[in-house]
Amino acid sequence: MSRWFRSEPMEYISLIVNVDAAHDCLADLGKLGAIQFTDLNPDLTPFQRRYVSYVKRCDELERKLRYFANECDKFDLAIESAGDVNTFLAAPPPASATSSTGGNDKGNQLLETLEGECGRYERQLRELNTYAEKLTTEYNEKVELQEVLEKARRFFMADANAFAPSGATKDVDERATGGPLLTAGGASPGGIDRDMRFSSITGVVNAEEKGRFERMIFRATRGNVYIRFAQIKDSITDPVSGQLMEKVVFVVFYKSVWIEAKLKRICDAFSAHRYSLPDMDDGPAVDKMLTENAQELADARTVLLKNQDARFRLCQLLSKNVMKWTWIVLREKTVYHTLNMFKADVSGMLRGEGWVIADSVDPVRASVVKAHSNMDVSMPSLIQRVPKPWPTPPTHFTLNKFTYGYQEFVNTYGIPRYLEANPALFTAATFPFLFGVMYGDIGHGSCLFLAGLWLLWNESKHEGSKNEMLGGIHMGRYMLTMMGFFAVYAGFVYNDCFALGINLFGSRWVFPGQRTGQVEESMVAVNKYAYGSDESVYPFGLDPAWKVTSNELLFFNSFKMKISVIFGIFQMFMGTCLKGINAVFFNQKLDLLFEFLPMVAFAASLFIYMVFLIFMKWSINWNSRMLSSTCLNPASAGWGSPDYEGRWIVCDNAKSCTPWGYSCSGDDSLAARCPLNFGGSGDGCQPPNLITTLINIALLPGNVDEPMYAGQAGIQNMLLAIALISVPVLLLAKPYFLSNQQHMEVHHHVDGEDEVDEPEEEHSFGEIIIHQAIETIEFVLGMVSNTASYLRLWALSLAHSELATVFWEKAMLTTLNSGWFAAYFGYGVFAGITFGVLLMMDVLECFLHALRLHWVEFQNKFFAADGVRFAPFSFKAIIAGAS
Repeated sequence: MSRWFRSEPMEYISLIVNVDAAHDCLADLGKLGAIQFTDLNPDLTPFQRRYVSYVKRCDELERKLRYFANECDKFDLAIESAGDVNTFLAAPPPASATSSTGGNDKGNQLLETLEGECGRYERQLRELNTYAEKLTTEYNEKVELQEVLEKARRFFMADANAFAPSGATKDVDERATGGPLLTAGGASPGGIDRDMRFSSITGVVNAEEKGRFERMIFRATRGNVYIRFAQIKDSITDPVSGQLMEKVVFVVFYKSVWIEAKLKRICDAFSAHRYSLPDMDDGPAVDKMLTENAQELADARTVLLKNQDARFRLCQLLSKNVMKWTWIVLREKTVYHTLNMFKADVSGMLRGEGWVIADSVDPVRASVVKAHSNMDVSMPSLIQRVPKPWPTPPTHFTLNKFTYGYQEFVNTYGIPRYLEANPALFTAATFPFLFGVMYGDIGHGSCLFLAGLWLLWNESKHEGSKNEMLGGIHMGRYMLTMMGFFAVYAGFVYNDCFALGINLFGSRWVFPGQRTGQVEESMVAVNKYAYGSDESVYPFGLDPAWKVTSNELLFFNSFKMKISVIFGIFQMFMGTCLKGINAVFFNQKLDLLFEFLPMVAFAASLFIYMVFLIFMKWSINWNSRMLSSTCLNPASAGWGSPDYEGRWIVCDNAKSCTPWGYSCSGDDSLAARCPLNFGGSGDGCQPPNLITTLINIALLPGNVDEPMYAGQAGIQNMLLAIALISVPVLLLAKPYFLSNQQHMEVHHHVDGEDEVDEPEEEHSFGEIIIHQAIETIEFVLGMVSNTASYLRLWALSLAHSELATVFWEKAMLTTLNSGWFAAYFGYGVFAGITFGVLLMMDVLECFLHALRLHWVEFQNKFFAADGVRFAPFSFKAIIAGAS
């Protein structure tokens, strides 16, 4: 865990390699994944780089591989995995790439092999696709023609003698006609059959365009046409997109050349296919055309199926290799892209610089030496440490399956600064714990815990899932399991299981008449054992008797509110201490003396003291203190009660005495009857209201109405003075010393020496004061507001408990006495609401509130979050990201 507390140490190195061995060097370094290269050619555009042609070739190969993948998707062929990434990287290069020549020649040969193979497959696939598109178009035309012939014959059979051949239009616009166009027998009156017969246009249009097509024709011809439609039963495949489309056959009857021209333009606008048909009166010609078209349709279908089978077999072959080829291209592209960052200072040599993990310097050197020895080049490689070009190296943590989720949790807010204390180490413990405090319930927490165990059990199945939501849940599987565990733990502390108390160890409280079932609401429970004894305390968690009391809500509110404040102050104080640890580690004396120490003084004098008062109030035997100030008759049964911890003394007034021997006159004040003499009206014998006590520290210094210990007023005045003094120290001390340091710095220039260090940026005293004032205000006000913010632990825990109680009482209790069917239905309602609200919505709500407590209340005390993530040259990371 110490390696997780601070990031890995980094070294900045210069790497000089031979041009011929550069490809092999980077291929080995990419497997190692321990170095982040710096671009030494920032002034060059991507097209001016040394290896831009290789990158372009890789881009072209990627385009071809994407084309192959898309074609496989059309046949619903799954792209076969290339196996484990580590196995792929450890495998030797293809035989075509092995050669005794230079490393760059090896990479060039590998690219040439892939280009030749992929190019051949692409040409075959494109030829088949072009032929398939042409065949599909012809096949669709024959299908449409077949449907048009059948539907048109059906249309014309109704009025066999009324219609002329398709497309044969007679010029009758200027002839005046009277009476009906057709008689019942199909002939026009007057005997002029040929002049009065209608012309027609037949074709096929998309079913989606049917309404618009019909309206357009009606408006363009002013209703002087007669349209008939018929649906084609089978869907027709679009030759370009491959999607199935619904189409309809149409026949438009008209009586004008002018209308015919308009109809043709409308058909072209709607991409409607028009077909010329023989005279429908010529039955043999129509039958012959139907027969010939049906034969051609069958032949076209056979050829189309063979083409489809050829494409399928080719895509089946490609699906087995696309992923492997993609990984190879990604690897080569990454190598050449990284080589473009190198600088050619000397002919035949390349120089690169970058950050490397300190523990990996030796493996990096060994990889480079090995690559050069395999190439048998004359000029050796060189790796040496150089001064860091900027003050902040990148941040890198060595993570495992458990720590990865929590580190990403922190990185979402900001990357830790180099060697800064890592909040993720503490978040791994505090985040699921605070979630459990808000979500505490044995039953609901068990469901969450089992869900996390299920994710851990099926871990291998969900690795590399492309589903974004499932991938996120899989990443946080250990976090989810711990959240469920701590929810169960907090549920045992609250003694809450689906809003019901569990009497695991036997309640220490009993109501009068409880054994006989004669308990009334006004009755008060009594402890079975002596107050303060070990037997009187419930072994773990809260006593289940609180679940059936009328003051249940009052008791749980007081308990949860106090523990929320305690947890919050401890976590914030821990964050402040981490600020001091960072200051010591980075040797920042001003931050340690004039930021950390005043912050600790301010937080301890007010907020840690508040926690101290809470624990002190819990630890005091108030029964004994209150009894010590109570007037009793020595002859009464209460005299000599074991609740009083002192010695019983009978006073001179034998009728009314306090246990410590004070004679009561009847008009005595509580302070007079109390033996403690702590001051105030209570004198220490009355339990105080802590909120009033804390407010009076600032509003009424020196006035403690209900003290708990001797000298409380003086100690509180001292703590208030410490808090007040720490604020101006926090505000002014650091800016004052920073300003003095800037004025004391004197730069000397020695003759013959060039200044290489750039002057640091200087700030005026006013700028420093403004910055420090913001820091001071944020801390002082933040301690107050953040403490109040932790009350959300109490609020969400209360909301969860009350919602569970309402669901149980309204959905289950109301139906248990109404028969089995009502109980069965009620259980369904209870289970559904519990799952939707408490196991889904409330989990997300508690998660987000715990997230805010860490990001805002905890991390802002010490976390800079301005680091740079270490992005190593790693084939594994690049391939995983692309997949």
